[in-house]
Amino acid sequence: MKMSHAAGFLLASSAAFFSLQSAAADWPESGKAIQVIVPAPGGSGTGDTIARLVAEQLARRLRTSMVIDNRAGANGNIGATAAARSTPDGYHLLFSWAGTLAVNPVMYKGLGFDPRKSFEPIGLVADVPNILVVSKDLPVRDFKGFLEYAKSRPGQVNFASTGNGSSMHLAGELFTRETGTKLVHVPYNAPGQATTNLISNEIQAMFQLVPGILGHVRGGTVNALAVMSPVRSSALPDLPTTAELGYPQLVSSTWFALLAPKGIPPQIADRLNTELNAVLAMPEVRKQLADMGATPLGGTREALGEHIARETSKWAQVVQRAGIQAQ
Repeated sequence: MKMSHAAGFLLASSAAFFSLQSAAADWPESGKAIQVIVPAPGGSGTGDTIARLVAEQLARRLRTSMVIDNRAGANGNIGATAAARSTPDGYHLLFSWAGTLAVNPVMYKGLGFDPRKSFEPIGLVADVPNILVVSKDLPVRDFKGFLEYAKSRPGQVNFASTGNGSSMHLAGELFTRETGTKLVHVPYNAPGQATTNLISNEIQAMFQLVPGILGHVRGGTVNALAVMSPVRSSALPDLPTTAELGYPQLVSSTWFALLAPKGIPPQIADRLNTELNAVLAMPEVRKQLADMGATPLGGTREALGEHIARETSKWAQVVQRAGIQAQ
């Protein structure tokens, strides 16, 4: 008797399912490395630094090795696409952030991945807020003073970013929406040059991430006016938040998360979540994150999925209102 196509398909699917279940029970295999794709250049940047810190501790807890695979390009889209196409066996993961997971789906057409359909959430890792910094040559000393200065000079105050749709750009657009100011966006290819021009007052303001500007704030070469967060930054505890200053909706940050390709066995995803939360509870990890201005997060897998949905909706409104397009 010949087997029907439907029956053959069911048998093949069942075999694949039980094969995954069997592999999950033995995961991770001794000597088999876990690849973590980071969609950014290696050796620099907040994302790569946090990814390596977390991967090192996860590897110890899982008693295996974790290899960081930097896949930079297209604002993170190249790396995320590669991760989405990886085998969902627990040996291929994605460490990514707000821009790739919540902003790019709004700005780009024909992405090779969908943050909510291509991946299984593992967990939130950390959050790094933007802070408003201004040139020391600007005749303002606090947030209120900057608002008055900007409102009296519509279209005359410039703010720098690392490109259209970047965290700094979106933070600036959110600022203009919430405060009723009209600032001029000036995109740069390199954050270092933007900071240099801020110091020389060629650019008046930046909405930089804490780690990228912390040294200059502490060194006194720029003035920090507010952290765009509901809570103060551990790295700059004396800096007021936008919420304290009367703007609770003026919140902007880059959050980082760990994900896996869709189809990963649930028990592996749950184990990864458990171990990630354990890593983020370690005092030494929390201190290293705090020292760079990052807040450790953690939480359930479901919480990450819900967070991505909320953030996508929030930034879609900012992108569409400002007419931001991918470069």
